[in-house]
Amino acid sequence: MGSTGLVWFRNDLRVQDNESLYRAVLENDTVIAIYFFDPRYFEPDKFGFRKTEKFRAKFLLETVKQLKNNLDKLNIPLFVYRQHPEDVMPQFFEDYDISSVYLQKEWTQEEEEISLSVKKSIERFTIVWKEHYDQFLFHPDDVPFELSQIPQVFTNFRKKCEKYTSVRPEFKIQKSLAQHNIDNPTQIPLLSDLGYEEFTIDSRSAFLFGGGEDKALSRVAEYLWDSQKLSYYKKTRNGLIGKDYSSKFSAWLANGSISPRTIYWEIKKYEKEITKNESTYWLIFELIWRDFFKYVSLKHGNYLFKIEGILDKKYEWKKNESLVKRWIHGETKEPFVNANMLELKYTGWMSNRGRQNVASFFAKELHLDWRIGAAYFESMLLDYDVHSNYGNWQYVAGVGNDPRDRKFNIKLQSERYDPNQKYQNMWLQPTLF
Repeated sequence: MGSTGLVWFRNDLRVQDNESLYRAVLENDTVIAIYFFDPRYFEPDKFGFRKTEKFRAKFLLETVKQLKNNLDKLNIPLFVYRQHPEDVMPQFFEDYDISSVYLQKEWTQEEEEISLSVKKSIERFTIVWKEHYDQFLFHPDDVPFELSQIPQVFTNFRKKCEKYTSVRPEFKIQKSLAQHNIDNPTQIPLLSDLGYEEFTIDSRSAFLFGGGEDKALSRVAEYLWDSQKLSYYKKTRNGLIGKDYSSKFSAWLANGSISPRTIYWEIKKYEKEITKNESTYWLIFELIWRDFFKYVSLKHGNYLFKIEGILDKKYEWKKNESLVKRWIHGETKEPFVNANMLELKYTGWMSNRGRQNVASFFAKELHLDWRIGAAYFESMLLDYDVHSNYGNWQYVAGVGNDPRDRKFNIKLQSERYDPNQKYQNMWLQPTLF
């Protein structure tokens, strides 16, 4: 009887360039996959926001459905549960003769606590755990720093990594697994099963894409090869309206529908075959920013979530519920802030330019506890990524990695990026919804 490996999917919901899946297929005769819609991620947080709102929930359901289809092609069944992993795994290991568990390495507190709970729940079994850092552009084993020495300033991190670190090649599964006779009675839940009402996407949204690996790869093909919009990315990236002012890769990157390596190597191919310019580099530059916040999180641990931030700065932060609600519902004194907040409220999306402005207004104008704003973003954003979200909020609030502690001039930003108020009119005019 051959060995059986279990791939526990979390934020690596893809088949292409997935190290855990690659190694499981390489090292076992049979591979089983498992995914949990863990109830903890759909409950209210300490600030009263549901940790995952309907926009990301819908996107996640689409993603898991696509993952299941793509795993089926490899003869790998995906078991899907709407329970705590530690409550399911003991019986699962009783039912299947699993020798190894493969998973992406996570290090933030909630994810670590879940991992430890699972390991404790199945400690009577002899299991080899194989965890991989698989969400980086630059692998932690390759960067020219000890984790404790990760620079506080992004530019220093970027320059050293660009000079001394190479991006690893993609993992490509080479063998097919034999047909299995494993019965899989589980089903992917509906949106209503997770406690949400069905909804249609607002037609004004700049993110009109579905979830899943195939959609991610399709967007890469469209943005690079079909439209060649990549050639102009640096000029358009501060846009506010439409799907093509930016790549929109972030939502798929956030839940691991696509890897940063896949995007990097596709850009490198584009540079060889189409053009290499400041714009093609700038998308790689943004992938490095994403890495940077992951390394900041690795280095500082739970300080990513503390009110004093990684700089241990003491400020007087307020918790004014009325001000928070007015910010959420686009009822502040700043029309530019309001328009962006309404876009987020109705679509689960906001541009990078918008995020910086509304966060700066929240922390620097209203002096509200920045963690409340970060928690609201966590709830609402389609592309929520724990490291980028909390790292960016600390950065804007002046308790993170920005040595200048900047404050955005909202009116000037509005005049510069929305001079004809086209964006503001789109969201501030009365709607038929």
